[in-house]
Amino acid sequence: MKSLRTVVAVALTLVLAASVYGWWRTNPGAAAHQRGAATAPPGGVEQPIVDSSALDAARALLPLASTPDEKRLAASAVDKADHLLDLAFADALRAATDHPAPPTPAVRAAQTRLARAAEQLIADNLQVAQLTAAVAKTKGDRNDPLAGELALAKAQFEVDQYEFNDASKQLIAAGGDLRARIEALVAEHQAAIPSPAVPAASAASADAVSAQPGLIHLIESWTALRHKARTLARTQAQVETAIGQLAAERASLASRISEQGASRPAITGSGGTARTAESAAALLASTRQIASAQKDLDSVDNRSATERELGTVYGTWSGIVTQQNTGVERRILRDLAIIAGACLLLLFFDRWLVAAFGRLRLDRRQVATLRTVTTVVLQVAAVLFIALVIVGPPRQLGVFLGLAGAGLTVALKDFIVAFLGWLVLLGKNGIRIGDWVEINGVTGEVAELGIFHTVLLETGNWTDTGHPTGRRVTFTNSFAIEGHYFNFSTTGQWLWDELQIVLPTGQDLYAFVDAISRKVKEATAANAREAEDEWRRAAPSRKLTGLTAAPAINLKPVVGGTELSLRYIARANERFRLRAELYHAAVDLLGPKAGSAVHP
Repeated sequence: MKSLRTVVAVALTLVLAASVYGWWRTNPGAAAHQRGAATAPPGGVEQPIVDSSALDAARALLPLASTPDEKRLAASAVDKADHLLDLAFADALRAATDHPAPPTPAVRAAQTRLARAAEQLIADNLQVAQLTAAVAKTKGDRNDPLAGELALAKAQFEVDQYEFNDASKQLIAAGGDLRARIEALVAEHQAAIPSPAVPAASAASADAVSAQPGLIHLIESWTALRHKARTLARTQAQVETAIGQLAAERASLASRISEQGASRPAITGSGGTARTAESAAALLASTRQIASAQKDLDSVDNRSATERELGTVYGTWSGIVTQQNTGVERRILRDLAIIAGACLLLLFFDRWLVAAFGRLRLDRRQVATLRTVTTVVLQVAAVLFIALVIVGPPRQLGVFLGLAGAGLTVALKDFIVAFLGWLVLLGKNGIRIGDWVEINGVTGEVAELGIFHTVLLETGNWTDTGHPTGRRVTFTNSFAIEGHYFNFSTTGQWLWDELQIVLPTGQDLYAFVDAISRKVKEATAANAREAEDEWRRAAPSRKLTGLTAAPAINLKPVVGGTELSLRYIARANERFRLRAELYHAAVDLLGPKAGSAVHP
């Protein structure tokens, strides 16, 4: 057992040391925080016409923002990603206009169909206009055929209109009208949910953690922060990849502009002569190419600046999350250290109590009981403390206290009833230490009257001997409420005692009875008066006028003589002495001849 305790103590000491060391190492002032390198997302995925992954990633991060500072950064990231998408749409529209893609067979077929549909639609529109004018000029019966032709022309116009629309959709689907597709995407984007408003920066520090107290809640917060940090790292890696791609694209554009500028024809011919028409057209085409490339370069610069701003936002957000994660880790290590320290203190106090109780000069059983109670109390207190550290304080304190109170009331019902019974026993009709009582069929003298228990020193039938049996009987005080008890003691603890004397035949019966009666009355007169007064005070509401403590005599014939029974009142602690005195007086009255007739 000692070796097991030693192993447990050493393990707890190591946990405590590791927790304290980790808590110190995670201190922001002890060492600089290192950020893990994020990897770019895998490639090979077909890119859409306009890449909206930055906006999608920013919106996906919105639910992860918890503190006001994070929400402000999340809203700023969405705003910058939305601006980045607007720039991409503008570039795509300009590229679709300036650099149309070469038509494919499907595009050419769609263009041919669209052209035929457009021609037919123009012809239908012209015919409808002519027939409308003719109907307006014609009157009478000649108007009916023209009206029918006009209705037919309008129906054909609707059919050709549908054909034109379907041909337009076919051309867009085939990729022949890229600008229309981009404009549709722009309209869809503008009709989407607007970007959230950017809240004001909070005055709270960036490392403030809103995690609830309790080791379980801290571990949940730590897991959520780790997930948030990984998501931010992936998003930031995507931004850095985009910045690198834009940098490469800018370098390519700059190189192309430089090459086009170097190969650009001169504005004027040699010797100042004017250029020919072919040379002027070539110069115009070269100039337009350079201007288009410069526009592309300017767009790339704008997108690069926005990407860098977005990367800065994500970097700041990652820093806040890192600080929050460090704070949560420190709190977890602190709670682990507290738990380990509590367990070590429990082991220390257990060893100390063993040594302390060993020095007490008490009964072995009392020492064992005291040690058991103390150990249980310490263990319960340690378990409750550790549970509070692990789970944290209850949120609904009132509900928790109510449920705990109801549970304790059910569990401690016997103790509560015993305590109430103790209050009853302390009342007017209760019992006191030294009283002779009967509880649940057990008679004895009250030796202890505690808050929860009553202890009797058991005696036999005191009408016979009243000698103690040597046993201590313990009752819970609930008997005062749930049961009943008998108290045979008044203030003076009065009891009726009895003398029994057999008078032989030939003895002067009446003279002896008169003499012994006077002896008993003289010996018990004071006790009788006190007993009558106390009995009357014990029940003041009753008219106990017939109550008397005077001695009573009873004569009964028996074989060989007459039996005399004389009952009198006596104090419980004096009845044996008084009985002995009265028997001695009876013997003296009977004389030596009748001594054998007296039966004590």
